[in-house]
Amino acid sequence: MIDQITSVVGKSIILALGGYFEFFTTHLGELTRLLIEHVRIAVFTLVIAVPLGVVLGTIVSVYERAASPILWAAGIMQTIPSIAFFGLLIPVFGIGTPSVVIALVLYSQLPIVRNTYIGLTQVNQAAVEAGRGLGMSRFERLRRVQLPMALPVIMAGVRNAVVLVIGIAAIGAFIGAGGLGDYLFQGIRERNVDMIVVTTIVLSALALAFDYGLGISARLLRARNGEDVRTTRVTRLLQQVIA
Repeated sequence: MIDQITSVVGKSIILALGGYFEFFTTHLGELTRLLIEHVRIAVFTLVIAVPLGVVLGTIVSVYERAASPILWAAGIMQTIPSIAFFGLLIPVFGIGTPSVVIALVLYSQLPIVRNTYIGLTQVNQAAVEAGRGLGMSRFERLRRVQLPMALPVIMAGVRNAVVLVIGIAAIGAFIGAGGLGDYLFQGIRERNVDMIVVTTIVLSALALAFDYGLGISARLLRARNGEDVRTTRVTRLLQQVIA
């Protein structure tokens, strides 16, 4: 009896995997197009979100009174359901990519602002005092001492923001932004399990690829700051290229 159940389950798994692979190969061109659209939305969002978050985090690290309201506002953004947020932005920015990008920028602020604030406030004060002793102004100490030392912590916030952006960007297809979310919603409408599963795998692989790349960047920054970090073959190769 157990052997029969095992055989049936094994055949079902092989059949399902075969269906997924067939869908992937027959729709590779369309998946590639949607993947490029998704990456474009994510990159465009991060180009705006990362500098904005770092600037806000720097402001709250310098002016402590601004920390509570800015962090509170960034936290409130994440409590609004994404589809409702898109709906609020449509009357102003219209249907499509602009509304999605604005929403994603606001969604991604909390991890970037928070980690920038934490990174800058936890910088070794001896290094800051050394900069002051060398006659550096506050801005010079921030640019040449604090920000370089805080970069690994900031990068950790950026990694969280990237995963958040890639995931929520899929919901943006609901209002015509495109990307891999198109196939997800189409698969749900048509009850096409192969389409849903394959698109989800591609979306997850995209998030993991971005996270891996940013993780390597964070290790390089920590190594540059003199921290003892475990280096991989890829990290050592990049260190040699940079050097």
